[in-house]
Amino acid sequence: MELSTLGQAAGMFAATNVDDLLVLAVFFGRAAGRRGGVRGVVAGQYLGFLGILAVAVVGSLGAGLLPDAVVPYLGLYAAVFLVGVGVWCAAGWFLATRPLVAAALARWGHVVLPVVLIGIGLVILIEGGAFGL
Repeated sequence: MELSTLGQAAGMFAATNVDDLLVLAVFFGRAAGRRGGVRGVVAGQYLGFLGILAVAVVGSLGAGLLPDAVVPYLGLYAAVFLVGVGVWCAAGWFLATRPLVAAALARWGHVVLPVVLIGIGLVILIEGGAFGL
């Protein structure tokens, strides 16, 4: 296993889950002070990711179409992403428990979250050439 492959997997997780960090911060902010709230957010995050992973496992049945040298790395990416979920949960909790961030999320979270998600979606569509630009 090459360290560059591990770094690439971690980079892919971070790049594809930037929006999730903000969502987690909002969820952790709302769960603060509730019994089992933080545990519920983390459990929900892992359950959701395991659902995505289950679909990926079904999709991996087509792995025979890939070169043999690539197939072992598919599990590595899944493992790095599962670890990444834990890191993202910790980062989201950390952000949500900072007084300045918590106050901003409580006041503006309902506005900032849709703006960020729509903005990321537009960037993906534009950079992907969806509009012929």
